[in-house]
Amino acid sequence: MTEVVVTLDLDGVTDKAGLMDRCARDLRLPDHFGRNWDALADVLSDPGVWPAEAVEAGIVVVVRHWERYAEVRPEEWAVAREVFSEASVPSVALALGGSS
Repeated sequence: MTEVVVTLDLDGVTDKAGLMDRCARDLRLPDHFGRNWDALADVLSDPGVWPAEAVEAGIVVVVRHWERYAEVRPEEWAVAREVFSEASVPSVALALGGSS
């Protein structure tokens, strides 16, 4: 089975609220997603949030256009990277090279 690839596009995101909103939108998180670091960690590790066939195949979240957010909010970006790296359902990869 081929992994399911989901794109998290952070183009234009410059703060935590924007990051949480973009995660909710692009990752199609449930309405009850609390838009904080603990809630993001919980949802990324909850197989019930993701389609069963995607969990079986494996999920890769590709984060694009993250560089500006990392530049303007380095402390927040460090927390985001930690949350992404500890996710137990999807694997999270940073797309390098800007728009590609």
